[in-house]
Amino acid sequence: MSLEVGMVGAGAGAAAATYAFCTARPDVEVTVFEKSRGLCGRAAARRRDGTVYEYGANYLKDAGGRVSSLIADTFDTGLVEVNGPIWTFDADGTVSEGRDGDARRWTYEDGITRLAKHLFGATGAAIRRGTRIAALHPDDGWHLTTTDGSTHGPFDALLLNPPAPQTAELLSETGIDAVDRLGEAAGAVEYRTVWTAVLGYDFKIDVPYYALVNADKDHEVGWIGREECKPEHVPEGRSVLVVQASPEWSTERYDAPPEDNVADLARHAAAIIGDGRLTDPDWMDHQGWRYALPDDGLREDPRREAAHEGVYVTGDWVAGAARLHAAIRSGLETGEQMASTLADG
Repeated sequence: MSLEVGMVGAGAGAAAATYAFCTARPDVEVTVFEKSRGLCGRAAARRRDGTVYEYGANYLKDAGGRVSSLIADTFDTGLVEVNGPIWTFDADGTVSEGRDGDARRWTYEDGITRLAKHLFGATGAAIRRGTRIAALHPDDGWHLTTTDGSTHGPFDALLLNPPAPQTAELLSETGIDAVDRLGEAAGAVEYRTVWTAVLGYDFKIDVPYYALVNADKDHEVGWIGREECKPEHVPEGRSVLVVQASPEWSTERYDAPPEDNVADLARHAAAIIGDGRLTDPDWMDHQGWRYALPDDGLREDPRREAAHEGVYVTGDWVAGAARLHAAIRSGLETGEQMASTLADG
């Protein structure tokens, strides 16, 4: 009988883990359960009238090492480099050059979600979208229960990829001490919240940078990115701004009327960039990310102990770095660990 593995969440970490695991163990059967209709978690993209915009993770940094080699050498179909430097602004909204490094920034022509499609597509994993897992329990293997009451399993092992607070909920009161301790450790990981406005304009913004980041962490806005700096994302002569509010503003205004939040962030963006036209976008979108940026990582001991029970976790919060490349690296390492430690049932 082949090994059967269940994965909760189809974020970048899970996609990388599935790729690494299935590459090393092509005999396994992997089923991925994803609550949404999309893939790649917070590395998310939407499309509108010929425009592609990324409203979560802004790009994949070329940080070198195995992640960059994998992307550039294996999954480079549709890969494009983001054009322009990143500048800074301070609490007063004053823009300055700086902060930019030599590392390239990547995305895909049709959006950053192409990354997960590439990774999952190289495997035989079955992906069940629109399926939210509500609980898990051991009973001659691991079983998963969905919010509609259906049960899946048994699985020889599980991999969980949701943000730490949601993973902690699933790993509580399983009756397996090592797994419960992993849940407690996941629950201790703190997150910053980010509320994002997407502002579309039927004219091109003329500035010399790709993005602005708040250097002193003392402004209502934390980031402004220009999607037109990504090849094939925005039609010629138009602009799209992705405006991410600071964690403090985002937490305070998370449940406020979206139209009020968008209008406020548009005013801030106009003041920072110095273009009054930006207060009146031609179209807009928004997204709240309650669990956007982990502040720390997961302790090693609980991970190792839970792995002995067939339960694994991956993601940027496991790596302890709120970066897309960190999530992918975590996934690759976890998938390889699973392949080397799991035996056929």
